[in-house]
Amino acid sequence: MRRLASAFTALALAAGCAASGDGSREYAATQERLCRGWNTWNTNSVFSQVLLPEGLSVTVGLHSLSLFGGRYLSLAQPGGTAKDGPRVAPGLHALDGDYTDLTVEWMGMRVRIQSAHSGGDLLLLVTPLEVPAFAPIADFEVGMLWNRPGGVGIEGGVITAGLPSRRVRVFGAGIPAADLSIPASTPFLSYSLAGEAGVSTGRARSLEEIRRGMAAARGRLEAGLARPGVSPETVGAVEAALGWDTIYDPLHARVISPVSRSWSVGWGGYVLFDWDTFFAGSIAGLFGRDLAYANLVEMLREETPGGFVPNYAGARISSLDRSEPPVGSIVVLDTYRRFRDRWLLEAAFGPLLRWNRWWDERRQVDGYLAWGSDPTGTDYDRQDGAVNTLQGAKYESGLDNSPMYDGATFDAATHRMQMADVGLMSLYVADCDALSGIARVLGRGAEAAELTARSARYRSRLATLWSPGRHLYLNRDLRTGMPSPRVSPTNFYPLLAGVPTAEQARQMVDEHLMNPDEFWGEWVLPSVPRSDPAFGDQQYWRGRVWGPMNFLVYLGLRRYDLPGARAALARRSEALLMRDWRARGHIHENYNASTGEGDDVTSSDPFYHWGALLGAMEMLENEPPRGD
Repeated sequence: MRRLASAFTALALAAGCAASGDGSREYAATQERLCRGWNTWNTNSVFSQVLLPEGLSVTVGLHSLSLFGGRYLSLAQPGGTAKDGPRVAPGLHALDGDYTDLTVEWMGMRVRIQSAHSGGDLLLLVTPLEVPAFAPIADFEVGMLWNRPGGVGIEGGVITAGLPSRRVRVFGAGIPAADLSIPASTPFLSYSLAGEAGVSTGRARSLEEIRRGMAAARGRLEAGLARPGVSPETVGAVEAALGWDTIYDPLHARVISPVSRSWSVGWGGYVLFDWDTFFAGSIAGLFGRDLAYANLVEMLREETPGGFVPNYAGARISSLDRSEPPVGSIVVLDTYRRFRDRWLLEAAFGPLLRWNRWWDERRQVDGYLAWGSDPTGTDYDRQDGAVNTLQGAKYESGLDNSPMYDGATFDAATHRMQMADVGLMSLYVADCDALSGIARVLGRGAEAAELTARSARYRSRLATLWSPGRHLYLNRDLRTGMPSPRVSPTNFYPLLAGVPTAEQARQMVDEHLMNPDEFWGEWVLPSVPRSDPAFGDQQYWRGRVWGPMNFLVYLGLRRYDLPGARAALARRSEALLMRDWRARGHIHENYNASTGEGDDVTSSDPFYHWGALLGAMEMLENEPPRGD
């Protein structure tokens, strides 16, 4: 993989971020700006604040006490329940780390942990909300991460970190506690949670000064949440989704936004999924450019030797056999139109064009596009039993267990599912159109013409999938030539490509999208119609609501004169997001389409950033028009 070469150069970096792999000085500067200051950069724990570029960490540890001993907690991820472990409910999180807020329930205690910036200093405040009879202890452990150079020592109750270019001192405030039994291997400060406890860097501050610093930082964040026509609470939830899931990847010396911390820990440090990460760029773009650019460029830098963006790229392995839905050009062009930095298009155009050509070369069947999975001739084939199988092709669709593909067949000789897929073809036409637009901005006339011709070819083939009887585009079995009876929100993606006529679009929306027997209801949009036998499963893509599906359908509705449907989809999506955010501080990977619950199954990560797309639509709905 192209990424492997940079892994070795990253190991030589004592601090800071890696230079851009595409030679772009602008992107290198983007990462340098991101890799600065205190934030929740450590993927292993939301209790940890880390200073970049040096890698100095201050981690809150909670020590429960009882007559029969105690337990210690310092590594924590969002989610969970107080019965089986800590229940961590994230709250507000400024993308730049200026203010963060979370609540944890564990071992009979409920504790609030806030952080704030004061100039270049870090403030941390731990507030006991409920405590057992034996008041727990808050410990503040200070150390160096990722083998970064530096030394940490403690003297006279003050911790001093000697870093290559500066010294950082850490001061505590609260009721001192002797807590020498905790499993810490670095200097720490301990305070009883019979009252508040805090630390500050730079200079000693009282608890009152720390509280004032928290209030000031929260005020700055809340002022930035004001958007016309949108609840600040919704804007805060969308920002927090990305804030808590943005980390520093020390292997490649970069800031990225993996789908969730739990996934990243399980994959050895990070994992970037294809369309998930592009959508992270979309969400970040609602708040600023640097993090948006980082997610777009870094996902494209995971390009495989085969010339495609992989299904996933992890710290140890990437999917060499398959890609995922092609949304990259759509997001890159929209991000360019938002910020107008030409260099982003220059950095992205090469890998986007290779990826676009790959779909045409590797996934075309009889003029249609179908999902697939190729043998790689490497050990990866043995590690992933889905390679060159129907399941591998389902993974490429991103809809791992969708009933749309129940009974589908796979041709192991051509490595393709034998089904013309409406969703794939629609996204591909939209990709061709967006990439053609990028080519025109860059003055690449030959490539623009190539892409326009390819769009027209697949646009005409997609039109043949229209069912005059059902008033919907339907997948087609390429063995029998018969339309598939199974549908999902992907059957509305032709709207995104601008393929339906105005009358066809109206029929699709009135008869199917807004039909309560199919896709409409209190909680929308289910990933299969309510009339489908699989709807009752409510497991993963078998009936549940997914932010990216709603988002892509919403973008399609924006291309047509259907303001009522568009606004209703945005409002109901926002209501679904805010239901669990208000109750639990959760932003789920997917939601139950009957109850609106996210926690009813274990296959819905409780803090997965693309869930915030459910609120992003309402933000887009109320944005002032942009001149594209």
